[in-house]
Amino acid sequence: MPAPTPPRPHTETLANGLRVTLRHAPSLKRSAAALRVAAGSHDVALAWPGLAHFLEHLLFLGTERFPTGEGLMAYVQGQSGQVNASTRERTTDFFFELPTRAFSGGLERLSDMLANPRMNLDDQLREREVLQAEFVAWSQDPAAQRQFSLFEGLPAEHPLRGFHAGNRDSLKVEDPAFQQALKDFHQQFYQTGQMTLSLVGPQSLEELQMLAEQFAAALPAGDKITQAAPLPLAVKSYQQADERRGNLLLAFDALPESSHEALAFLCHWLNNAKPGGLLAHLQQLKLADGLNAAPVYQFAGQALLHLEFTAPTESLNAIREQLLDWLSFFAQQDWTPLRKEYAALLQRQQRVSGALQLARLDSEQLENGLSEKGVEALTQILSEIGTVDNFSAHWHLPAANPFLRADEPLANAGLIRGQTSAHRGLRTFAQDRSRGRRERSPMQFSHALPDNGEEGAIYLRWQVEAAASADLLSRLQRSLRPTQQDAREAGVDLSFSASGNQWLLKLTGLQESMPSVLEHALKCLTQVDADSPRSEPETPLIAIRQLLKVLPEHVLPPADIGDDAKHLWTTSRWDGLALGLKPQTQSAMGLALSRIPGIPDNQLSAPAVIFTEKHWRHIDTASSEHALLLHCPTASRDIANEAAWRMLAHLCQTPFYQRLRVELQLGYAVFSALRQVHGQTGLLFGVQSPNVEPMELLEHIQQFLNGIPALIEQADDASLNQHRQNLANQFDDNQLSSKDADELLWQARLAGHSSDYLEQLIAAIHRLDRAALLSATQRLINADGGWLCLTSDSAAETLWQGAN
Repeated sequence: MPAPTPPRPHTETLANGLRVTLRHAPSLKRSAAALRVAAGSHDVALAWPGLAHFLEHLLFLGTERFPTGEGLMAYVQGQSGQVNASTRERTTDFFFELPTRAFSGGLERLSDMLANPRMNLDDQLREREVLQAEFVAWSQDPAAQRQFSLFEGLPAEHPLRGFHAGNRDSLKVEDPAFQQALKDFHQQFYQTGQMTLSLVGPQSLEELQMLAEQFAAALPAGDKITQAAPLPLAVKSYQQADERRGNLLLAFDALPESSHEALAFLCHWLNNAKPGGLLAHLQQLKLADGLNAAPVYQFAGQALLHLEFTAPTESLNAIREQLLDWLSFFAQQDWTPLRKEYAALLQRQQRVSGALQLARLDSEQLENGLSEKGVEALTQILSEIGTVDNFSAHWHLPAANPFLRADEPLANAGLIRGQTSAHRGLRTFAQDRSRGRRERSPMQFSHALPDNGEEGAIYLRWQVEAAASADLLSRLQRSLRPTQQDAREAGVDLSFSASGNQWLLKLTGLQESMPSVLEHALKCLTQVDADSPRSEPETPLIAIRQLLKVLPEHVLPPADIGDDAKHLWTTSRWDGLALGLKPQTQSAMGLALSRIPGIPDNQLSAPAVIFTEKHWRHIDTASSEHALLLHCPTASRDIANEAAWRMLAHLCQTPFYQRLRVELQLGYAVFSALRQVHGQTGLLFGVQSPNVEPMELLEHIQQFLNGIPALIEQADDASLNQHRQNLANQFDDNQLSSKDADELLWQARLAGHSSDYLEQLIAAIHRLDRAALLSATQRLINADGGWLCLTSDSAAETLWQGAN
């Protein structure tokens, strides 16, 4: 049976001018909305840089009907959903995802905050300080500054050269003229003619349309406004370079409407690293190690295509020659097989996309592939670049993605010749013995999730004699890159990570390709040796993200370092967990399972963690900003403790953000969440601040923790009951996504829980009462499970157990 084609959205324009796209996706368990306003930073008068971004922030600060504590952000967080917004050059996007039963409440709050923002002066002054903190971080972030410098080759008058983020100096909140400009911008652009609403969910099209009409009724109606045309880019191309990177910028001023899909198609094949392509040849010539091509700006026929090469400065001219040669080759090819494969991978990606991803995709209103008009646009783009008829003979089109092939359906596993699914209850003694061996195998095929869906997951864990050195880990991860790219295009996320002496290979997504992906991945990992290429350095992350990235390795005790991949593989012990796999997929995994390196061990214990006391770890983030991450684990792996910690995380998320970000204005990166690391459940608090040092940040977090008992005491019974029900609903099969369920069950496996973990967790949540929460809070405050503090500052190491 061929794979189902993802549903295409229904599009229409409502009577009051709101454009809507509606996608009925019955397999989804959540619903999402994406609202795009056709107005952005470049639509603001030159006198008020940052006004559009500032308005986006102000809209989240509550309305008369829904004050801050009841507004969209608090509502979505309370339902354990996702919410965010983004201001671009010519668009502003608002988007959220919620359980379907709570979706209409989210739409109600979004329409109200767009139509009736409060925007009082005190709120504006506070929020301006948040943008000031963002501006300070942006101005000190090397990656952000490199991105901004890409536009230096354009005319000084073009808006891409301007400053649009907003800061304390540009946002003249006290000036009546600024207030009038803010009001005018909102009235001009925040009306139905400038908006597109995309709704995605399991609801019927009729129900989605009713929700869209209710949403539209709350908005001011208006006609579509033609946004002012930008000044010409006025250049064809230019280049920049530093010690490690070379940048080529290709500029276009009068492209047809379908140029968006044409550039996306071109960038996909430019970024392909397979033999015969541009990157493979540059690597062979030792001109460059990496390549990333992407449009950095597109509007009204203008486009700026950025090609970033990991290469020294002196290589850039030679790279440019090779690029033009490859583009000339590409321009002369029959694109039919490439268009077919490209459409297939886009379909695969839609099949594994969640509601929010699909809603945001629909708001872009792109074709699902390269249309005939897209072909015409691509031909024009290549012509403007200057491709020629003559090119080198060594180029060839990339090999087809092996994981996108439409294989014959596998025979049902567990049946003997002559049997059908109706005979499934009749088993031979040989089958029973085989099933017994499988159940004792270190690869556990879990029945905790249904096996009748498209998606599944495979976790493979190795316990090795020594931790991988940074050099070995780099070689292992580099070896997977080609397989990762093909797998991702086929709808499978593939990752390999190492923390201490624990190595983890993880596959999630469409299960039809998983056996083949697993086989390829194992082959790549086990062929690594001392001569294997290393990964090029990654783009530096902001300070708080650096702390989040290294958290798992600091949860485990220090381990000896090893660099002999073959020895570590041979002496390792392994186990695994497969979730949601159909019998056919399990049967097809036989060859891959036979190639797993190491010694099978179906009794591997969970990784040992370090928590018994308070530990302080200094992480050099190479940032001038201060960052702190406080991880507070439960004192035991008992499910009742985990349920209490989850409830505390649920109750604290909005008040913590409100206190530290909105009221104290400590920084723009402020969050609290529940995090599971190596089977250990913990509360996680994070702050990044441009001017408040980590010890002071920690004091503010501790003050917040000390205030949690009052928070619990002040909540009435009805409110606590509702919070408890909302939390329990998160783990209901009707709401839990397959990827979330996979990760929860893997962490449960590491913690030693049984396969009915989800049912036990829901029951434990329902048993929580006020006394249990107060008791858990006291254990949290007392650090009964230990605390781990990662910070960018080493000054306070002596106060706790110290850093290694």
